[in-house]
Formats: sequence, structure tokens, C-alpha cells
Amino acid sequence: MAVSPVERSSVESHGDRIVREFTRQAEGFADPRRNSALTAQLGRLVRFLEPELDPEDVMLEVAAGTALVSRAVAGRVRHATALDLTPAMLAEGKRAADASGVTNLTFTRGDATDLPYLDRSFTLVVTRFSLHQVEAPDAVVREMVRVARPGAAIVVADLVRPDGLGGDPDRIERLRDPSHGTLRTEAAIAAMLTTAGAEVRRAERFDVVRPLEPWLEFTGTPPETAAAVRKEMEAEVAGGAQTGMRPLMVDGALHFTHTHAFVQATAG
Repeated sequence: MAVSPVERSSVESHGDRIVREFTRQAEGFADPRRNSALTAQLGRLVRFLEPELDPEDVMLEVAAGTALVSRAVAGRVRHATALDLTPAMLAEGKRAADASGVTNLTFTRGDATDLPYLDRSFTLVVTRFSLHQVEAPDAVVREMVRVARPGAAIVVADLVRPDGLGGDPDRIERLRDPSHGTLRTEAAIAAMLTTAGAEVRRAERFDVVRPLEPWLEFTGTPPETAAAVRKEMEAEVAGGAQTGMRPLMVDGALHFTHTHAFVQATAG
């Protein structure tokens, strides 16, 4: 018997939603014409990671998706492991790694809130664009710290909510992608790391202005939902209620604003 979207959303777990949505999106992650927004800030993150990279590093990328970070730095570490919950994302990452000749990268299916590794197993632990997706970000951070060796670098790169932001960006984000969780502030991420036993050392925060239409198309947002999102942002630009997405017009096209944060901590 068919299950309606409402019935399905009431019975499936948040993890199930993540797997469902990212299985649908996996092909787009492999298409350079469609995933440019995902790779645009990757170089900036690699530069942020520079002081932490060592040729002897044993690295773990948590909630890795297609392992964009691991693939970008694989040549700078001894070995990298990319862990993700969605098999389709791992498969796309494995194909890309094989095509580019990366041989020191292992792909593993697993839950970021219950990492299948012993304590103190890695010398560098990274996650990108994950904490705003998962249901229990504090559990993910605790696990990252647990599997890091003393003195190891832990890096969280994520979308964050700026202090004092009006509106409800999470509502708009969920309309576009039902697997979206909650945007945290940079301070909240730093607090999670501190509570888990790591010492925050440095951070970088910056805004990225993005065109609306490719963002909606990437996740296959239904036309009626995309129209509703577009209408709300257009109304805000015209002086209406805040959505939390900070929309603006650029060269006649509707854009919005994301804030990114990179936070580096050291395991105790």
C-alpha cells in the first residue's frame, strides 16, 4: 500500500530522511556543473586546514558525503577514511577517487553519532556541512573528540546562524530539503567542542551570496514549494517579513546569503 508524504514523514527517522534525500541528490554531487556551490569554498577550507596537515596523519572525515575534503587532501596525509550514512554518496565518492588515482582513501558506511572506531584512533578529524543536518550534533562532536588522539586537530566546517538573525531560516531550508536539521551559531559549535573535551584554538567565519534557482534545483524541490520559497524571498526584498535567508537581487536575479564557519579545536 502506498504511503503518503505526510504518513511517511511521521514514521521515518531523521536518519532515514537524510539517506532518502542524499540518495536522490548523490548524482548531482558527482556533476561538476551542478555541485559548484559545494566545491566553491573547498579551497578555502583546505587553506584553513594547512597548519594541521601532516604527511603522517591518519585522517577521518565524518559525515563525508562524497568525501570532497578527503579527496582534496589525500595527497597530504598518510591515510584518510571517509564515513557517511548514505551508500549512494559513498559510491559516488569512491568512483571519483578511483578516477583521480587516489589510493590512500577508504570509504565506510556508518553513523556519525556512533563511530565504529576505537578511542584515540585518528590524528586529524574533520566534518563539513554535517552538524546542521543531523538530529544530534552534540553526539557527533563527542564522537569526533573520542576517536581523536591527544593533540589531534578536530575541524568543523558548517553553515551557521549569525547572532541576532531575524526570521526562521531553518523553515525555509526544510522546505527546500526535508533532511535539514537546525543551524547552530558559531558559539554553539565551539561550546559543543569544549564540552566534549577539546580546546578551541581558532575560527573563521564568512558570508556567501548564492543564486536561489540553482539551490532549489539541486535538491529537486517540487515546483509549488520552490514557488512558495521564491515568493517569500521576493516579498522580503520588497520590504516584507524576514525569512532569515537574507535575500537580495544581484544582476536582476534573486540571491540569498549563507554564513559559513570553520572551527578548529585540539583534542585533550
